[in-house]
Amino acid sequence: MSVVTYIKESFKELNHKVTWMPFPEAQKSTVVVALFTVLFAIAIFLVDKAFQFGLAQYFKLFN
Repeated sequence: MSVVTYIKESFKELNHKVTWMPFPEAQKSTVVVALFTVLFAIAIFLVDKAFQFGLAQYFKLFN
């Protein structure tokens, strides 16, 4: 099987045999994923800052 044949058959399968979710549902899912990604990034940032502050205070005890 040549690479060209493989690519053609892959596109054919994606167009005819794969069931895709409706576009409005895909948009809603994308918004939900983006929102949770931002919230998770903020949570990690806050935890990182808390550890940074805590360690800074700990090391100030030994100065």
